[in-house]
Amino acid sequence: MQSIQKALGARIRELRLKKGWSQEAFADVCGIHRSHMGEIERGETNLTLSTMLVLSRHLGVTVASLFKGIA
Repeated sequence: MQSIQKALGARIRELRLKKGWSQEAFADVCGIHRSHMGEIERGETNLTLSTMLVLSRHLGVTVASLFKGIA
């Protein structure tokens, strides 16, 4: 399970960087504390569905596309 979390976090980081956002700016836009965003991107936490929806919406992708090739 943890490898899926790490892969998902890496995907979120990759998409965030493609948008040109710093981790702090992206966390602000999503309404998430910066340190929690760091935990998400490092794969140290389980995401709730509502958090995944918020992240995907601001990244301009579907939740399904976050998992493409991961799970």
